[in-house]
Amino acid sequence: MNRPISLAYLTVPGLTPVEQTQVAAEAGYDYVSFRLINLGVPGEPAADPLSPMMLRRARAALAETGLKAHDIELARILREVDPQSFLPAFEAGAELGARHVIASAWTSVRNDRDFVVERFCEICDLAAPFGLTINLEFPAFSRLASLEDAVEVLDLANRANAGLLIDTLYWHFSHARLADLRSVRREWINFLHICDAPAEIPGTREEMLHIAREARLYPGEGAIDFAALAAALPKVPLSIELPNARRSAELGHLGHARRCLEAAHRIFDRQGLAPSPRTGTAG
Repeated sequence: MNRPISLAYLTVPGLTPVEQTQVAAEAGYDYVSFRLINLGVPGEPAADPLSPMMLRRARAALAETGLKAHDIELARILREVDPQSFLPAFEAGAELGARHVIASAWTSVRNDRDFVVERFCEICDLAAPFGLTINLEFPAFSRLASLEDAVEVLDLANRANAGLLIDTLYWHFSHARLADLRSVRREWINFLHICDAPAEIPGTREEMLHIAREARLYPGEGAIDFAALAAALPKVPLSIELPNARRSAELGHLGHARRCLEAAHRIFDRQGLAPSPRTGTAG
């Protein structure tokens, strides 16, 4: 089974959707994964990704390159963020061809499970009319810091368009077991985020944040067992989320994106799980 590969926003942070599409096409990707919901963090493009002009240009770039939008980010579960504010991004993402949305929870109270579930349900319900799935991630330094945390929310939410996003970095950080992955409902897993990481797991939140945001490794450079993960999970598309500030500075966004893709091919080809080559019409 061939696997198309998407270029995630954080691999090339700071690029607009148009620039990201152009880099992805030149590097050889099948899809792009856009950040259409700005988080207000340093380094995000100054241009509004949802402005009519930007959306027109993004549609044109996708049409010109033959790429497709795969997923959009990031629908955060926070008390101060109204899920209704995600609607313009859901509409734009669907219009660009995306089928999936990434969500994560960042509340600071550990006993607020009911609130997290309620908000997740609301986000799923808002996205459903656009044909979008909501894929819950479990960053090791977020409110849902483990596979078990995320699965509990999905079970309680019981939404048809709910999904679970496995990021290989957070799977590694959270000490998740392969047996736990095998028990996850197959229909929840729509795609994977991939990168590599050192064997030693950081002992502090700050160290985890540093690796997650600017020092991830190319597949094959670290200790993550991609063969074991692939055997435990369905053969779904891959999205390379691999921010590495040093490599981006040395190689530029295009060079870094290309190296990421080459490393993914080496790993998955060796395991007999070759991603599909770029054809211009991935689907």
